[in-house]
Amino acid sequence: MDPSPSKSERWQESALLVGVQQRGQTRADLEETLEELAQLTATAGGRVVGQIICRADVPHPGHFIGSGKAAEIAEWIQEHQPDTVIFDDDLSPAQGRNLEQMLKTKVIDRTQMILDIFAQHARTREGCLQIEWAQLDYLLPRLRRMWTHLERQRGGIGMHGPGESQLETDRRRIEERMARLRKELAQVRRHREELRRGRRRHGWALASLVGYTNAGKSTLLNALTGAHVKAYDQLFATLDPTTRQIDLPDNQSMLLTDTVGFIRKLPHGLVESFKATLEEVVEADLLIHVVDAAHPQVEKQIQAVNDVLEEIGAAGKPVVHALNKIDCAAGRTTAPRLARRLPHAVACSARNGTGLVDVLDELSDRLRHRTQRVQLRIPVKEGKLIATLQGNANVLREKYEDDMAWIEADIPARLAGQVAPYLDKK
Repeated sequence: MDPSPSKSERWQESALLVGVQQRGQTRADLEETLEELAQLTATAGGRVVGQIICRADVPHPGHFIGSGKAAEIAEWIQEHQPDTVIFDDDLSPAQGRNLEQMLKTKVIDRTQMILDIFAQHARTREGCLQIEWAQLDYLLPRLRRMWTHLERQRGGIGMHGPGESQLETDRRRIEERMARLRKELAQVRRHREELRRGRRRHGWALASLVGYTNAGKSTLLNALTGAHVKAYDQLFATLDPTTRQIDLPDNQSMLLTDTVGFIRKLPHGLVESFKATLEEVVEADLLIHVVDAAHPQVEKQIQAVNDVLEEIGAAGKPVVHALNKIDCAAGRTTAPRLARRLPHAVACSARNGTGLVDVLDELSDRLRHRTQRVQLRIPVKEGKLIATLQGNANVLREKYEDDMAWIEADIPARLAGQVAPYLDKK
């Protein structure tokens, strides 16, 4: 691969990707995750100039890849001069430090790449707090790596040099900042819980969109609700949750929340820091798992999403599988096979609107247990109540005789108290 950039690419940071095939991993699996790492690099604003695959049954404790392979990579770097080397696995602080010393260039791992993308895309105060906490949590054990240029100035007892002093100062400042962030994030979580309680008091059904990053969650939210959430064809385009109302075909009302996308090898620290956001998933009455049916690794993406749902305690939630992107040939081919295997699956295209009516019908069916079928005998003069039923319940039959209205309807729980005096008990 020719590493020299075109004129339009000169501002981009050039990157060499390094993947390690470990015991139990196939070459094809590694190539898939490296392809995803290349997409992450592009999302972060970088330009891939090379890719190297190594083999190691277990990671080397000192250099992750072993000193011999590191020396080969160092020769490649000397010839092609990339700005950054990106490993497709997590590196320990010692491994990162040793690799930078040997390769004589910046070395980052997959987690650091994902954190950088999150930092670029966070817009709200909540999102910025969460990503800052995750970045500091990642940085704290790696501080010594940043002060290797002062290591020779350290001594023994009574001889601590500026490197050691600066290291302790930075560590203390980071710990203090993380403590403040924890308090602020606790306030965010309490605020979100208050919002959820308010919604439940009004009888709203709560649903969350989940799925692999770039599966089309934001596009589906826009299509179902008429929202105008920006949807980009890139990984982790949406970080900050957006909630919109949907009126379902049976007149049930539902609040739908778009959440951060998942990915294979999603850093555990990131899951921890985004708990305030991911609680929208845990507390939801229903999950809409948006599946990119056109993706060649769709089965592994589904499994990655299920793994994260299990990690955050949402594995047992009722799910509707929205098999998205059937406007693509690959999606049209794959969706029928997935529909046979996945429960409550509906093929659709969020982009052109195909199948969205079926998605809404499936959501109504899955939430039907939240309604109660009643037969009512209401005086016609109670026109306001009748209008409320027509707008908020699924009216099955309606008949007027003299000054009475006879109505059979499926009503949401929030209307049960209003209609109780008019129940037809015959």
